[in-house]
Amino acid sequence: MEQDLRSIPASKLDKFIENHLPDTSFCADLRETIDALCALLKDRSFQGPVRRMRASKGVKGKCTALKGRSDADLVVFLNNLTYFEDRLNQQGVLIKEIKKQLCEIQHERRFGVKFEVHSLRSPNSRALSFKLSAPDLLKEVKFDVLPAYDLLDHLNILKKPNQQFYANLISGHIPPGKEGELSSCFMGLRKYFLNCRPTKLKRLIRLVTHWYQLCKEKLGDPLPPQYALELLTVYAWEHGSRVTKFNTAQGFRTVLELVTKYKQLRIYWTVYYDFRHQEVSEYLRQQLKKDRPVILDPADPTRNIAGLNPKDWRRLAGEAAAWLQYPCFKYRDGSPVCSWEVPVRTCHHHLRPPTPLLFIYLENLPTQMWSLHSCGGHWLSLFHSHLSTVHRFHGLTGCLSG
Repeated sequence: MEQDLRSIPASKLDKFIENHLPDTSFCADLRETIDALCALLKDRSFQGPVRRMRASKGVKGKCTALKGRSDADLVVFLNNLTYFEDRLNQQGVLIKEIKKQLCEIQHERRFGVKFEVHSLRSPNSRALSFKLSAPDLLKEVKFDVLPAYDLLDHLNILKKPNQQFYANLISGHIPPGKEGELSSCFMGLRKYFLNCRPTKLKRLIRLVTHWYQLCKEKLGDPLPPQYALELLTVYAWEHGSRVTKFNTAQGFRTVLELVTKYKQLRIYWTVYYDFRHQEVSEYLRQQLKKDRPVILDPADPTRNIAGLNPKDWRRLAGEAAAWLQYPCFKYRDGSPVCSWEVPVRTCHHHLRPPTPLLFIYLENLPTQMWSLHSCGGHWLSLFHSHLSTVHRFHGLTGCLSG
């Protein structure tokens, strides 16, 4: 029987995550089918105007679940695209060709789960989706298919990109009004940004995601993007805890309090791009001067994850304020859970470029330590402790300003 998160006491949140998040009964068949689909797409030749292109790989984005139904992204990376603009200019043709290939695969192969390609909304549609379902389990996942320029063929995911790459992206390859439309090209960098985090932080993200889905079920659309809540959770942990073992209820409460302070949010990271390149720096400053909330995609500076409509945040903030009174933020004796002290820094429009010291340190780490980092190795706590002074004095991951 499914438990209501509202009624779970603070001391039982970890057990709730372990027992109820995520539902893994459908995951094995799902992974097997997606891997098979990606392998088959990779072996096939495209036809017509995009015949010179081939799928180099497929990457499944994070799956979001809601009562037996889930939504996910499947990014199909293509080779022989000359740059980002090819992805924008030829998206409609690429979507049509990928649909054709998926339909052929659907008739040629039998899968462990039911596979259904949805029809395009129009001949020039730029959206494609397909559904994998297991009727006996009452489970289904709908995938939105996103063609992408194979960015990671040109970038080392473990190394900070050359900033000229972002300067080129900003200066001439994104038409006005198309900012953020190339986000699928950055899927690998974005996934690594979250996957390299400590295990307990990833569990907190799962809890926040579950809370968001409950809000979406109650309030409906529009709401801020789920990814904004995931990034807000990372921000809360970086500024409020930064230890691998923490009180889950405190972290959860901190994130919801940040949601209620959405008018103050101006958050960014300098993991992949920073202020050292003049053109990138000028662009970032303009982005951060925009009306709040601002939450820049850690991998794509052109994309404000917070969205453009503060009304969406107002609806979610009202629900967050109500949740703060529920038992999940109280201990058994009735005493309230305290949130982390996330600093409020006044930045205004005179933004001082963050020091690159931490990132120079990270780039000089041995490769084997990066591998440990991606696996959440035990050295991480010592590493964070060693750098805590640097972090406190140089504010390297963004700001929440008044």
